[in-house]
Amino acid sequence: METSKTVTERRIPEDVILSTGLYNRYWVLDVQEAVGPSGTLEKHLKITASKTTQPTETCILKDGWESMVVAVGDIVHLEGECVSGTWVIDRESGFLVLLPDILISSTSIASSIRCMRRGVLGERFKGGSKQMLNGTIVHDIFQKAGMSRDFALEKLHQLADEALMGSSYLKEMYSLKLTQEDMRQEVEEYLSPVSDFVLVNSESCNCSWLLHRPSEPQKQDAECSVAVTDFVDIEENIWSPRFGLKGKIDLTARVRIHRRGRPWQERVVPLELKTGRESNSIEHRSQVILYNLMSLERRSDAEAGFLLYLKTGNMHPIVSSHMDKRELLKLRNTLAHHLGNSLVQEDGKHPQLAPLPPIISDSMACKYCPQRRNCALYNRAVESRGQCGLEPPNKSQSPFLEEESQHLREAHLQYFSQWVLLCTLEAVSAESRGGRRSIWLQNTQEKETQGGCVGNLLRTGKVTVMSDNKYVHHFRRQGPELAGAGFNVGDKIVVSGQDVKLFAVAKGYVTEVSRHGVACSLDQNLSKLPGDVVFRLDQDEGEKQLYIHLGNLSKLMENSPESERLRRLVVEFDPPRFIPSLSSVLPQDAKDTVANILKGLNKPQKQAMKKVLLSKDYTLIVGMPGTGKTTTICSLVPAPELVTKGGISNPTEAFLVHCVAGCHASNIGIIAPYRQQLSSISSLLGDSAFSAVEVNTVDKYQGRDKSVVIVSFVRSHTEGYVGELLKDWRRLNVAVTRAKHKLIMLGCSPTLCHYAPLEKLLKHMEEEAMISFHCVPMTQEVICSSFHGVKNGGCKTNGKIYITSPYQCLQYYLNRCKWSSG
Repeated sequence: METSKTVTERRIPEDVILSTGLYNRYWVLDVQEAVGPSGTLEKHLKITASKTTQPTETCILKDGWESMVVAVGDIVHLEGECVSGTWVIDRESGFLVLLPDILISSTSIASSIRCMRRGVLGERFKGGSKQMLNGTIVHDIFQKAGMSRDFALEKLHQLADEALMGSSYLKEMYSLKLTQEDMRQEVEEYLSPVSDFVLVNSESCNCSWLLHRPSEPQKQDAECSVAVTDFVDIEENIWSPRFGLKGKIDLTARVRIHRRGRPWQERVVPLELKTGRESNSIEHRSQVILYNLMSLERRSDAEAGFLLYLKTGNMHPIVSSHMDKRELLKLRNTLAHHLGNSLVQEDGKHPQLAPLPPIISDSMACKYCPQRRNCALYNRAVESRGQCGLEPPNKSQSPFLEEESQHLREAHLQYFSQWVLLCTLEAVSAESRGGRRSIWLQNTQEKETQGGCVGNLLRTGKVTVMSDNKYVHHFRRQGPELAGAGFNVGDKIVVSGQDVKLFAVAKGYVTEVSRHGVACSLDQNLSKLPGDVVFRLDQDEGEKQLYIHLGNLSKLMENSPESERLRRLVVEFDPPRFIPSLSSVLPQDAKDTVANILKGLNKPQKQAMKKVLLSKDYTLIVGMPGTGKTTTICSLVPAPELVTKGGISNPTEAFLVHCVAGCHASNIGIIAPYRQQLSSISSLLGDSAFSAVEVNTVDKYQGRDKSVVIVSFVRSHTEGYVGELLKDWRRLNVAVTRAKHKLIMLGCSPTLCHYAPLEKLLKHMEEEAMISFHCVPMTQEVICSSFHGVKNGGCKTNGKIYITSPYQCLQYYLNRCKWSSG
């Protein structure tokens, strides 16, 4: 145990945020075991909410809390009452939440009741199965029927057809090698029971149960009736920084509860849907209890929640006590300890993966565990190799360890452990940079000064429903403009209320940015919230979807012919195989089609295309930015024409025409190599309809594109000095390859021709009649070129276009094309 001296010398890292109040965060300075007045063991924590470590407070853990693993340097959140600088967390009052900024799903916590190792793996490796997909689709059908208030069997079949034929689940069906008919047979088992259950209960308008705490005997006076009167929300997303929880509630329902001898009470409660067998298990009940706890972030205590088993139509009320919540939070804290300490590092050595919780010896639980492969892989690749300093487990107690990994060779195990380590390092690095915790620990004004956040937003206009789980919203800024917010189209965001009760009400992407507002495509429809709710948008710097990488890694280690083939190629570096010639595989009637596809490509692109067509395994297309990789890949998926009774059409081309003809200002990008030029252009655009045009440096556009891109080269020097920035041919490569449909370049050609790559580019364009040069008798700083196809901008003299300034070209071009932010 650390002494007081070493504790005070340990500095609190700069990235740590400490605070008091509702979302308090305390740093643990010291941990001491002590014996209480009654002779029982206690744990005393010395804590502080100040970076200076002064003042300090004391937290006393007892009545079971003392067994919790908490160490010097941990961050804790405390619920309860502080009296004279002392918190007491015991059997009857208070909670301690360890590492509260690690938000853990209620599903993982519930699954860790019987096996903590499964809970940890469930937070890292998220994979799918036929049962999980079936459950998701049935949930979807029930939720949509609930929101439409129509549970007729015919309606449920219609919703099932839409779900199975839509695009939402096709990717997962494909990855699981399932057909739509396979899933239809699974889904239709549930439709009649669901319809019967809802229709029967809607006729009686109430359901009766005995509501009682599990720890108490049933009493006759506990009888009550409950009527579900409305569905408030589906898939309600809740983050709870108070309790370190997160999750999506299947259905949030409004119910009326009548207890014997009392008036009717109305509550908003969570309703958890289950597609498996009816068990009313401790895991299922625990999920509902945790949902109730999470819901305190949004509303008052609902007291109860409900479990609905869709296969039988039976619904069970779940009422929780303080003890229930206490034990589940202690379980959550153990899970957080393992997730927050995923690496171990000895002095002077590289970090290594930490051991997982021990493997249980329950053959039945292990047999049906969805994490059994990952459990065995981690044990054999990491723990049994001495990396964690552990003794290998007794294999006779865990026979599945051998079954799940005996097909893997040493190279495969090394590959697995190395990539798990790299993904873990990346996750830890992302968390140290702030992650998502600034959303609830920093107010809007603080976060805005750091960038990546915009507050004081009101929702305006109607919400446009694009498809399932995609809703376009428009927000307008109250007060100062958005200058400096740092948001770009395509940025991933989290939408919260500025009120602390509405964390992460929706997630999505920015679709348009102007000086006065933002448009976003979100996964939730926020029109159900009051119109006066003030929102804030934060760039989502949290999860980097590492679980997708880990899920793919797990699939790669599966004992199947397809995974074995991939291991040979990916891990053992077997060279890919190719067919000798195209003539041996291409039917005669396809050769003309292939020739037409290749016609528009240059020689390296044609070679790449042919290699792809000859590939038995894979073809890796490699090239610097701007060398045509995207063009090559797009050529592999040509836009097909559609022949109908009405004639021939090409939906893909029609969509592209629409994009070009109706381009919004947010789809236009301006690139310049100098920040001062960016500032000048932004100020000229000002409050015009073109304020949504994105103005940025070349580096900011790396890996991104726009429908229309305008490049301003800036330099117009009498001696042809172009500066260091324009000498970087890689930046030029990026700048001229960001446009999807039209590229406009503005600059002084005599100056730019002193730069060899630009000289080659301009000469080639002139030879191909793509450009013409017109010198304008102006200042030396503004000598520009006009391009065939622009046809707008500047003044026309003798049939030629003369551009008087880069901004005039931009302004005329946008005005004449009628491209605005609307």
